[in-house]
Amino acid sequence: MDSIFDRRHIRHAFGRAAGSYNEAAALQQEVRSRLLESLESLKDRTPQTVLDIGSGPGHAAATMRKRWPRTQVIALDIALPMLQEARKQNSWWRPFQRICADAGALPLADQGVDVIFSNLCLQWVEDLPRALNEFRRVLRPGGLLLCSTFGPDTLIELREAFATTDAVPHVSPFPGISLFGDTLMAAGFRNPVLDRDLFTLTYPDLPALMHELRDIGATNALRNRRRTLTGRQRFTAATNVYETLRRDDDTLPSSWEVIYAQAWAPPPGAPIRGEDGGDVVSVPLTSIPIRRKTP
Repeated sequence: MDSIFDRRHIRHAFGRAAGSYNEAAALQQEVRSRLLESLESLKDRTPQTVLDIGSGPGHAAATMRKRWPRTQVIALDIALPMLQEARKQNSWWRPFQRICADAGALPLADQGVDVIFSNLCLQWVEDLPRALNEFRRVLRPGGLLLCSTFGPDTLIELREAFATTDAVPHVSPFPGISLFGDTLMAAGFRNPVLDRDLFTLTYPDLPALMHELRDIGATNALRNRRRTLTGRQRFTAATNVYETLRRDDDTLPSSWEVIYAQAWAPPPGAPIRGEDGGDVVSVPLTSIPIRRKTP
């Protein structure tokens, strides 16, 4: 399979954004808060080990460490500068561990984690089935997976504006909610529930949007991206297309589709795929609860 993403670029972009991420990532913070609310599904259970995959500067890890003072919390991120930034959240009386690693190759033992939390990380994963199989591998039977990722309507205005001026893509592809649910079940997860939010952020102009994307590390990481700066002529043409969307309040819209998923690790020995190569699932795709919301 040909590689879609440049992993070195992803690591560099998020490392470079470590210092500016907290101030610029308002959407990521809102999604994190909504995802953390789903921990209420554990009720009175106290997990032994929690893994925050794609932890960034460590806010979710710190929150979960405060929620469960006796729980081992591990913050994992591909960018070392993000984990260095996370040190600021790591109080001496309630510390959490930090590991620099890839979500698709977790350096953890089998069935050693009770909860996996992953906020807006999976859209940067090259092989989603492999990553979810890794998540399942490290989760104990009955363990909880809580994750969020971007859906295909994310940055659709930006994608279409540049598509009119350049054959080379400027926005990553994102899996749809049905595909994400299908992949969860193919990995053997049970009782998945998926939600969807559609956010609309606004900007004074296109350069402001591009600047924010850089500040959160969400730059073009496609392997077939242009390796030189977008020419002034192409950027001006894309800007003119985007300007046709200007709203009555004199701002430009930017769509962000967020998919949330909650699922449980299966009992020991449950298969991932059948002998005929087909997926082994506990329920048909049409039975996955999907709640579509627009804030």
